[in-house]
Amino acid sequence: MTPPRFKVAAFEARTLSWWKGKRAKIDMEPPYQRRGRLWSDSDKAYLIDSILNGFDVPKVYLADFTWADSTLNEKKLPYAIIDGKQRFESIFDFFDGKITLNNDFVYREDPSLDLQGLSYQDLRQNYAEIAEVFETFNLSVMSVIAETNEQINDLFVRLNRSKPLTGAEIRNAMAGPAPEVIREIAKHEFFDSTISFKVERGQDLNAAAKILMFEYNSAPRDTKKSTLDAFVRETEQVGHSDQLELAGRRVLETLDEMSAVFLPRDRLLSSAGVIPVYYWFIGELPTKELPKVREFLTRFEGNRAENRRLLSEAPRSRRIDSELVEYDNYNRSTNDEASHTSRIDVLQRRFREFLVTKRGSR
Repeated sequence: MTPPRFKVAAFEARTLSWWKGKRAKIDMEPPYQRRGRLWSDSDKAYLIDSILNGFDVPKVYLADFTWADSTLNEKKLPYAIIDGKQRFESIFDFFDGKITLNNDFVYREDPSLDLQGLSYQDLRQNYAEIAEVFETFNLSVMSVIAETNEQINDLFVRLNRSKPLTGAEIRNAMAGPAPEVIREIAKHEFFDSTISFKVERGQDLNAAAKILMFEYNSAPRDTKKSTLDAFVRETEQVGHSDQLELAGRRVLETLDEMSAVFLPRDRLLSSAGVIPVYYWFIGELPTKELPKVREFLTRFEGNRAENRRLLSEAPRSRRIDSELVEYDNYNRSTNDEASHTSRIDVLQRRFREFLVTKRGSR
């Protein structure tokens, strides 16, 4: 059997101006990619500094689809970024006037020039020869010809092994059906507009993987990186796709309910660690009780805050709620199975008491 075609080779030397003209033909958001816009403006400007001053810039790797009509080319574009997204974004942002040179920029060819804070447009107007240095810089870009997602995903992970990739980012590049289901879950309205924690490093993908694994196993599990990675590898095996698809549908249905329970950018969802706990707690409730959940959680979190204050100021007070202290202790190890199940138990028990109190006050 002929092995799948795979080749990595340098493109013919091309200038930054040439790549700027091709940017609409580059897929900057392939499935395995890290989230963009992680670099600060200062970080981006430092790359421009390196280019203008002739320092080496790491290679960029592009999936090259110009050789054939590949099934991997979902967006039907000639190229897709594999590694170097932040570099391309920085270069394009400088061309577009979105960033300027840093305030400590020194042009080594002529240190007497005061170029700090200038944009590309400023350089073109007043220092055309320096703008030309940027425009004609030959970025080292590698062409990657591959026939399978596994080849590209493997290359992406290998290129980023020395970089601080999160578990979610590495898992997103793994083979099999689970990463695609996880990505679909992370696109849900709940993660798009209801949570209030940051997602630049794949925190939403990580939370999505946890709740998918809960549904797949029909129970909470520990959610350490090794367990989540093993789950993704397990679902790659033949015969697991139906179970995975069913679990994915159940997750989306519960997220529909959670989107109705919480507010946009809800302060109750400021930590990714609570998502699996709230998910399982809410998923077990009858529909008629869902409208009461947010009021309960708001009061519960208020009680926790007051209990922590009391514990700090009067640690021997009889008013201290030992169950809330225990909840806080479990909350410090958010990936342990015991932490998940114990916090869920507390929420379920307190919610029942809350409902009884509500009915009694009528």
